[in-house]
Amino acid sequence: MARNGLRTLAVAAAMMTGSWAGAAQGPSLAALRPLQPGQWELHERGEGSEDGQTRKLCITDLRQLLQVRHGRTLCRSFVVSDAPTMATITYDCAAAGNGRTDLRVETPRLVQINSQGIADGAPFAFAMEARRIGDCQ
Repeated sequence: MARNGLRTLAVAAAMMTGSWAGAAQGPSLAALRPLQPGQWELHERGEGSEDGQTRKLCITDLRQLLQVRHGRTLCRSFVVSDAPTMATITYDCAAAGNGRTDLRVETPRLVQINSQGIADGAPFAFAMEARRIGDCQ
């Protein structure tokens, strides 16, 4: 009986590890499917956004929209919820920090992003609008 319990525990651990590591893989998230890689303009909004700073990013992997503060840092992600127009993920970037992102798709060219977490040892929280403006330069 103890062997079956250990085997069940090992299988459950393997399943949890697999879903954690691959949870936010590319376009498999329903909310990312209508979006396209390319040049995106990100505009911070809300309190503390310093005059609504805007920056442009060449998005080659749509998962970049899910961890804007951590850029291309290799992070492990976990999908909290995923629907055709909304997704929530949490992610862990080891020593680089962690975060939680809520992404809402308004159109295939416009998304709203709310994210919070820890980056470089300091807390962050922001709301931004991301708009696809064309192909990467």
